[in-house]
Amino acid sequence: MYRYDTYDQTLVDERVTQFRDQMERYLAGRLGEDEFRPLRLQNGLYIQKHAPMLRIAIPYGMLSSRQLRALGAITRRYDRGYGHFSTRQNLQLNWPKLEDVPDILAELAQVQMHAIQTSGNCIRNTTSDQFAGIASDEIEDPRPWCELIRQWSTLHPEFAYLPRKFKIAVTGADADRAAIQVHDIGLRLWRNERNELRVKVLAGGGMGRTPMIGDVVREDLPWQHLLTYLEACVRVYNQFGRRDNKFKARIKILVKALGIEEYRRRVEEEWAHLKDGPQTLTEEAVEAARSHFPEPDRRPVDEQAIIEHERLRQENRNFARFVTNNVTDHRVPGYKAVTLSLKRREHAPGNVTADQMDAIADLADTYSFGEVRVTHEQNVVLSDVPVDQLEALWQELETLGMANPTVGTLNDIICCPGGDYCSLANAVAIPVAQAIQERFEDLDFLYDLGPLDLNISGCMNACGHHHVGHIGILGVDKKGEEYYQVSLGGNATDDASLGKILGPSFYREDVPEVIDKVLQVYVEQRQDEEIFLDTYRRIGIKPFKERVYA
Repeated sequence: MYRYDTYDQTLVDERVTQFRDQMERYLAGRLGEDEFRPLRLQNGLYIQKHAPMLRIAIPYGMLSSRQLRALGAITRRYDRGYGHFSTRQNLQLNWPKLEDVPDILAELAQVQMHAIQTSGNCIRNTTSDQFAGIASDEIEDPRPWCELIRQWSTLHPEFAYLPRKFKIAVTGADADRAAIQVHDIGLRLWRNERNELRVKVLAGGGMGRTPMIGDVVREDLPWQHLLTYLEACVRVYNQFGRRDNKFKARIKILVKALGIEEYRRRVEEEWAHLKDGPQTLTEEAVEAARSHFPEPDRRPVDEQAIIEHERLRQENRNFARFVTNNVTDHRVPGYKAVTLSLKRREHAPGNVTADQMDAIADLADTYSFGEVRVTHEQNVVLSDVPVDQLEALWQELETLGMANPTVGTLNDIICCPGGDYCSLANAVAIPVAQAIQERFEDLDFLYDLGPLDLNISGCMNACGHHHVGHIGILGVDKKGEEYYQVSLGGNATDDASLGKILGPSFYREDVPEVIDKVLQVYVEQRQDEEIFLDTYRRIGIKPFKERVYA
């Protein structure tokens, strides 16, 4: 994974010193609230419902075991002993004291981490496929390209005060696991018939109050022009995006207002001034980025070990369930990627305790070359596990209570912190997730349902990605009371779609029963091996509506 050079470390250290001075002046009353607000936001610091919230950057979701242990130590020392992995592959601390934040940033800098541009109207943390570099269907490893984007966008003087926040996602595989169609800019790396690397550029996707699927701006951009073309895309947005209304300030509103043809024309016009300029990428620059992601020293796994693994799956039902749901194929024979679910009823989805961070770091050192990935589904991945060590890993996870075999099922819920923490939320989200998990905890039933994405947001900002859940739940406020709106048919992968609202909203206590009725229709109506989304798209929303509101 990427390691800081002298320039990186100096920049982050100086940023810590700068913010420490800003914090001291604010606490002493020499900086007013309005002056301090943009400064704290540039360093990932929010003022939430009960306490400050600090969002820590995890570039493209990659962590070393050393960094994860440092995060655990920070949560013990400065927070309440846990953190929250977000859908942006970042970690949020919900209870730090304001005066402690400079010390937290200083400790992060010691392990090559920071909170720069995790908030504010700037280019945020670039996200990617959690299986980048190891996926069996990968065409091009997106991590070096994400790193180039990170370097280009960090403290970019022209894009420090965009009309609104700006999010970029990159995929390099056949299957889109980075949700590129619902980002401000989505990038797909692909190769043409001459095996030349190209980039497909989409713009104008996003969720929130006005959810939209992104449009293709350029189908076949040569890789050399990635940064200059991104610069042109963001420049057009920076110049013409609305600043008079924050609800209409995202690039998706600009693309819709202009139309994709006119937006594309303006980007091409701007690009004409940038193309072949100093930011044009060279083979040397790309190779330098690739050098930060070397192949681990994997030992060969012999055929007999693979045969033995299959035998263990046949003989141990619990182990077989874990492998089926939590283990993913690897491009290297004899290796697998293992997803650890952070969706247990006793914790909010995505929450991880300091003790769990230490345990995961130990497991990463033992089984996966000290590397951990954070997913935008709010889980974590051990990326390089030899097949002959899978059972031993599973047994350790069982002992730790972390072998929950439900990844990709109804109980693998994406959920924002909601009204329990966030001052913007209209309703709580965590108790709804926990009630659904309690109602549908039978594993045989979950497996019979097949793959099913259920996403929950506490407000229209859609941090829980409810718009693209196969089943989406949105907390809404009606005259001071919490209600929940259900939508069906969303999807964040290649055939992306936005969910349709089922009908009038529900009381919190009614939500599990509503979900049960939706699932009844699916089970009754599905054909052959249809998953929920297939059945919904075939029969439409009407049968679900009739059952729920009967």
